Amino acid sequence: MAKGETGRADVLQGTLDLMVLRTLDTMGPLHGYGIARRLEQVSEDALKLNEGTVYASLMRLLHRRLISTSWGTSENNRKARFYAITRSGGRALTIETNNWNRISGVMARVLGRA
Repeated sequence: MAKGETGRADVLQGTLDLMVLRTLDTMGPLHGYGIARRLEQVSEDALKLNEGTVYASLMRLLHRRLISTSWGTSENNRKARFYAITRSGGRALTIETNNWNRISGVMARVLGRA
């Protein structure tokens, strides 16, 4: 991944949706802010995600019916939209994870020979 001026990695095109699905699969239902903070935490702050970036991913995933949404109360007692992975989202997560593992293996082999 390319590094931005802050030294944090930019998100490769198409990878954020996969990371969001994985986060929801692992953590259960979360609101957008919680998803962004969790991804930053897991990446050890290598990723910096604003809510707009995560929101765009959530809208793509909702449109594809890979996640669902419901209203709930956040940790600070505010009304928030919570997102959860659907059954078809779980299947897509498995397929995309396998694809990512295959592609990253190819990249490692190609880059290792350079």
